[in-house]
Amino acid sequence: MRRRYELTDEEWNILEPLLPPARKKQGGRPPKDRRQMLNAVLWVARTGAPWRDLPSTYGRWSSAYSFFWRLQKANISNEILKHVAIEPDWEQVMIDATIVRVHQHGAGAKGGRIGKPSGVRAED
Repeated sequence: MRRRYELTDEEWNILEPLLPPARKKQGGRPPKDRRQMLNAVLWVARTGAPWRDLPSTYGRWSSAYSFFWRLQKANISNEILKHVAIEPDWEQVMIDATIVRVHQHGAGAKGGRIGKPSGVRAED
């Protein structure tokens, strides 16, 4: 079952060739699942949570952070962002309500002016 923020198979097929090789030049253990590591990086990026708050389903936070750092160091994260930005995800759209204005009829205000506007003198 696909969780929120995780890549679909189609997205993964596009992004997988952009990732660094599974083995580092200096050796070391490769990540268990590069897709899971990329999903962890995307989870942190989309939620804005600290690395230490990464859910355990993604593995150790330090492994995900190391994977992220390798992407940054190799300038691969910019390429990933370019591919992600080509086709927006309309599944989740956010609107900032501070800039959206509603007409007075839509806001439930009563029509017409009840009193005189301020600053206007009453004429006899």
